[in-house]
Amino acid sequence: MTEEERGVGEGTDRELTVIVVPDGGKQTRTFRISYRQLRWVWIGAGTTLAVGLVTIASWGYLASRAREATLLEREVARLQAREGEVEALAQSLEEVEQAYEGIRSLFGADASAGAGELWLPPPTGPAPAERSRAGAAEGDVPSAWPLTEAGFVTQALLAEVASEHPGIDVAVPSGSYVRAAASGTVSEAGTDRIYGNYLVLDHGMDYRTRYAHVSVILAAEGEVVRRNEVIALSGSTGSSTAPHLHFEILHGGVPIDPLTLVTPP
Repeated sequence: MTEEERGVGEGTDRELTVIVVPDGGKQTRTFRISYRQLRWVWIGAGTTLAVGLVTIASWGYLASRAREATLLEREVARLQAREGEVEALAQSLEEVEQAYEGIRSLFGADASAGAGELWLPPPTGPAPAERSRAGAAEGDVPSAWPLTEAGFVTQALLAEVASEHPGIDVAVPSGSYVRAAASGTVSEAGTDRIYGNYLVLDHGMDYRTRYAHVSVILAAEGEVVRRNEVIALSGSTGSSTAPHLHFEILHGGVPIDPLTLVTPP
């Protein structure tokens, strides 16, 4: 047989022959594929693999973006809910302020103060320079009960160890009105680890009073307040186990028993 008969001439495509021999002596199978066809098979496989890798990478990126979008949607929903809560709170505060203004008008907050009259501070808390100084004497002995209700004295001043408990404790519900025992100036208004939220009033003549464990302070440092003016709301801040008012009277910096000057109603 010649080379031309064998197909090994110029321009003849080379072939790859695969012979499959099954077990058991069964008939063998022969597969032939040209190198040109094999090349296209490899190109197709490579292309398919590349497309698959790109698809997997794109799916991972899209899945990550989808997770971020879900988290952002949840955050937006949470912020919208908080915005609704803030709007509701603002509405409630506005209603409370209107009711508070009505209460002040009932007590005649703009009239001259009587000895036993209750004074309510303005609801918006004006600057000290805007506060009226009517009724603030140069010297005023603290003798008014510092609450709008009697309450219950649970702890008296301990004369032997006044430094450990230099005042009296009066049990009252949280949110009760705390008022100035005499006219004076707010010399301190702040927060302490023991006293919690507290105020100190300077009444002149070396008299000072302290009001501690309050929940809300309604008078700022430097403000002038009248006798019986509401300066805070009672609470249980600081070192306290239950709502009450801690009330001190100091003369020359020395604690004295408040019940020697102030009589509960």
